[in-house]
Parts: sequence; structure tokens; C-alpha cells
Amino acid sequence: MLIYAVLSITMALIFYTIGVWSEKKQGELKKWHLAVFIIGLVFDTLGTTLMSSLVGDGFKLNFHGITGLLAIVLMLFHALWAAAVLIKNSDKVKASFHKFSLAVWLIWLIPFVSGAIFGMAK
Repeated sequence: MLIYAVLSITMALIFYTIGVWSEKKQGELKKWHLAVFIIGLVFDTLGTTLMSSLVGDGFKLNFHGITGLLAIVLMLFHALWAAAVLIKNSDKVKASFHKFSLAVWLIWLIPFVSGAIFGMAK
């Protein structure tokens, strides 16, 4: 199960990074970016669930647990906001959405990196 958990988290990194950075480079939020954000969220949630069941003691109120939960909540909010922006179809809002995307991506990297460090330490 560990290999599936690691692959899921890695796929989350790949999809979320592609979505955020291509949106920034293209300068405007597009429908396919939203799809990639959602795929990243699904992989992150799956990987987190698998990792939690491997550890077997559920959510921990520690640095990694808190930042991981925050990251998933932000990813969900990010995807919902992206959908709202696309539905509203405001060019101005679509063009500035990438600033929020970058912030969420950077916050998401914190539990990704801390999980890798804590995981390798064990």
C-alpha cells in the first residue's frame, strides 16, 4: 500500500504543479486548469488517506497533520473558486486568479515536503 500512497501523492504534485504553473504562464484560468486542479486534489486526498491508514492512528495534531489538512481544504476551496471564476467568466478575475493559485501551491508544498522528510526519517 505504501507504493500506492507515494504514487498518489507524487501524482498530486505533478498535476497540481502543471495546473498552477501553466495557468500562470498562460496568464488566464482555463477549463482544463480546473480539471487538473481537481485531479491533483483527488490524488492528494487518496494519497493522504492511504498514508493515514498505513500509520493507523488517524489525524495527528502536529505540524504535518495541521498543514496537510490546511492544504487539502485550500485545494478544495481553490477548485471551487476556479469553477466560480469560470462560470462568472470575468476576464479580469480570470487573469488575476493565478496569484491565489501560487499561494495555495506554495502552502501545499509545506506538508508535501514535511511528509517526505518525516517519512524518510522513520
